[in-house]
Order: sequence, then C-alpha cells, then structure tokens
Amino acid sequence: MTVLAGAQARDIELVDGLRSLGLSLSSDACAKLDAYVALLAKWNRTYNLTAIREPARMVTHHLLDALAVLPHLPQRAMLRVLDVGAGAGVPGIPLAVARPHWNIALVDSNHKKVAFLTQAAIELAVPNVRAIAARVEDLMDEPPFDVVIARAFADLRTFAQLAARHVARSGHLYAMKGVLPEEEMSALPPSIEVVAAPALHVPGIDAERHLVVMRERVAAA
Repeated sequence: MTVLAGAQARDIELVDGLRSLGLSLSSDACAKLDAYVALLAKWNRTYNLTAIREPARMVTHHLLDALAVLPHLPQRAMLRVLDVGAGAGVPGIPLAVARPHWNIALVDSNHKKVAFLTQAAIELAVPNVRAIAARVEDLMDEPPFDVVIARAFADLRTFAQLAARHVARSGHLYAMKGVLPEEEMSALPPSIEVVAAPALHVPGIDAERHLVVMRERVAAA
C-alpha cells in the first residue's frame, strides 16, 4: 500500500510539474518517466548513482529539472543530442522519453553509471538512447551534434574546451546551472560566446536555475 501511495504521489508530482512547465506528454511517456525514477531508486541503493534518495525528490530534482530546458532547445522533430557527463541519465533520459524522435547519446567515464544507463534504455524501451563509456575529450567517430548539454559536469570554460568540437556548425552548447555563473561566463575562452542565459522555473525546486547557451564565436567578415 505504501509503495502504491508513493507511486501515486510521484505521478501527481510529475503531472502537476509538467502542467506548470507547459509541457504535454503522452501517458506512455509519463509511465516511462515514472519507471525511470523507480529503476534509479532501485539501482541507487547499490551503486550510489545520485545523492538524492527519495523518489519524490527525484521527480522534481531530476525529471522536472531536465524537462525545464525543453522550451529552450531547438524545436525540431529530429535532433542529435549529446549529454556530457550523463551520470544517472539527467537530462538525457528524460529528454529522450519526451522527444522519442531525437537521437541522444549519453557519455560518461564511470562504467557503473554507463551500465545503469544501458539497462535503463532497455527496460524503459527507449531505443533513441545509447550510452557510451568514455571521457568526452576521448570521444571519437561521432558525427556533430545539434545540442551538446551538461548538468553539473564542469565549469563553463572546461565544458566548452572539452565539448565544443562535438557541436554541429549551427549547434550550441547548453550548460545547466544554478545561480547565474557570471564569473565562469567571463572566464570563457575568446572563441566561445554566450548567446543566452535564461532563468528556469523548475516546479518543486526553491532555488535558482539557469541555462547558459553558448556557441563558437563567428569571425567578423
């Protein structure tokens, strides 16, 4: 009964959160997101994938935190997305569930986390996700990505220096941050410019969230 009540509470939290974000997902997608939280909570007891232990907080701090970036990503049916330092799969897996036609690669150097990501993609039946065990600087033989995104990976300068080579000509780097990292933005290399840094409202999280959007600077004609 407690498990059922917990699942129902997560469902309510997710549905209310999606409504607050202005997002509409199918019942199948919502079921997959809930299953992802349950799977993450199960694996987390053994593999310590995330510091968040409570499934209800996983909904707000992982699912809704990831999905809050959707309105700020390119609104195209087909996108190639690279999640750098994917960890437990945030934001990559929630984005893959919400946008099943996007092709999403999750790269992480931790083999235990990659094992979880691989199993999650199988159990959740999310065929548009693949997990890669590698450091982003060692990633080879990958066509450019429209979106290269990271959450809690590194400072902006390090992220840009390691990941910019994977961005398509018209693509962007996206860094999910808390408080607007003005010092990090000012420390970016001259070749990288910030094109936007919108504040994000994440339902259930009483803290600042920002998405720093960057690209390689276009040389003056």
